[in-house]
Amino acid sequence: MAFAIRRLTPDDTALMQALSAMFGEAFGDVETYTGNPPSADYLRQLLGGDSFIALAAMKGDAVVGGIAAYELRKFEQARSEIYIYDLAVSAAHRREGIATALIEALKQVAARRGAYVIYVQADTGVEDQAAIALYTKLGVREHVLHFDIRVEASDDDAGAGPS
Repeated sequence: MAFAIRRLTPDDTALMQALSAMFGEAFGDVETYTGNPPSADYLRQLLGGDSFIALAAMKGDAVVGGIAAYELRKFEQARSEIYIYDLAVSAAHRREGIATALIEALKQVAARRGAYVIYVQADTGVEDQAAIALYTKLGVREHVLHFDIRVEASDDDAGAGPS
């Protein structure tokens, strides 16, 4: 069965929920993606905003893959870059060209927005080798380190502005 790529709009909150569930299953982390879902109003605002991009690969009414990405507007030049936050394809539909088609569709969105690059990170573990092979085929590999900085507000920070 053929698939179609669909850009999600504020009217697609149910599809966004289905995309999130597909991400949870594909990443083996259902609780993170479905345990505390945002409201339909939140999803409408997210999908209607100018920084979030959601693409779903559809087979009939089923979401079988997708991308969640963010446009990051730059300050040093009048341009932007697109960060692929999540990209996944359901296990039963892998090796069908869906991930490549999703990235190609995102490239079209990025070009319309004037972005100069799309970037993505991949873990170096065994479970991400297929993703690394895909990204290597489509782009230039950069050697970078990724750091997570936890955000913890203290009582002293309540109401304080940036310093």
